[in-house]
Amino acid sequence: MSIREFFFIAAFAAAACAAWRLWTRLRTAQRRHQATLTELRGTHVEALHAHTARLEAMLDSMIEGLVVVDARGRIALANRAAGELFGFSRMMVGGTLLEVIRHHEVAALAARVGGEGAVVEHEVRLEGPEPRVLHLSAVALRDAAGAPAGAVLVFHDVTRIRELEGVRQDFVANVSHELRTPLSLIRSAAETLLDGAKDDPAVATRFLEIIDKHANRLTLLIDDLLLLARWDSGRVELKFQTLALRAAAQDSLDDFGSVARARAVTLENTVPAGLVARADPDRLRQVLSNLIDNAIKYGRPEGRVTIAGRALAGERIELSVCDDGPGIPTEAKERVFERFYRVDKARSREQGGTGLGLAIVKNVMQAHGGEVRVESAPSAGTTFFLTLPAMKAN
Repeated sequence: MSIREFFFIAAFAAAACAAWRLWTRLRTAQRRHQATLTELRGTHVEALHAHTARLEAMLDSMIEGLVVVDARGRIALANRAAGELFGFSRMMVGGTLLEVIRHHEVAALAARVGGEGAVVEHEVRLEGPEPRVLHLSAVALRDAAGAPAGAVLVFHDVTRIRELEGVRQDFVANVSHELRTPLSLIRSAAETLLDGAKDDPAVATRFLEIIDKHANRLTLLIDDLLLLARWDSGRVELKFQTLALRAAAQDSLDDFGSVARARAVTLENTVPAGLVARADPDRLRQVLSNLIDNAIKYGRPEGRVTIAGRALAGERIELSVCDDGPGIPTEAKERVFERFYRVDKARSREQGGTGLGLAIVKNVMQAHGGEVRVESAPSAGTTFFLTLPAMKAN
């Protein structure tokens, strides 16, 4: 081997060793880079999952239902509230809006918003065993180039609000009607007196009695309305005491002695001695007075009104006010505690009732932590039952 060959082989070997070392370093660097990429990818996936979980938790904490649809009308995102409103699960996300929520009006509104870029405020109705009213707010989504990219739909359940609005409208209409009737009669009587009837003492007395009667009716109505307003606003404070119920029942019956005698109605107190409850004496007297008054007015002449009482399980006391009158029709029993509801409108107005007595009874009993219910059947009389918390006598 010549010196030249030797140096050539040595140089080749050195180059080969250098190349091997370089390849090894590159290989190690590549492995390290791959490991770093894998680690970063895993960290990114974990961060993405955590971000998605936080987003879902945030959206699921919303009271309002939220649905995001893409440009093709498919659901890209939905929260739990939306699923509960329309009865679908997250597994259905990815389907078209119409397929998932099965509501043509909402799907049409979403398509209009997504296509035209409009903002929609609309109310939709969900039919079912418990119909609901939803307020829909929808806004279009745009991509970076300004092209339509879908829409965001937000649903707020306004069923209770609409129900309360209906109750308020009915209440205003009923109050207006109840005030108009006595006011019309008072005005008519006053005009008759001014037209000359005042010069005839007998006629004048009759019309003055009409004015007095309906002025008293207005006073009772306004007093009951103000009391109910105080109950609704929570401004009525109860003064609880240990109350002997037989004595309380007798005091209430005594208040109606003359009224009962005028109709030949017998008043009976069968509440056992020693029966004691925790109650506000003034409010309980108001409750019993309303029930006794109704029993005398709407029971039969020469009939009987009885107050009874007994102890119940669970430290509860039950009082009942019973008459032997014509009873309440089955279809009316569920509504007798509504404000201004009357079973017999003509007779109630003739008797001078405000239509608020049983509503007041219900409010008072609920404030005591008790309840009121009615049992009745046509021609079989009516019994109102009251429950109160018991209290042991000292």
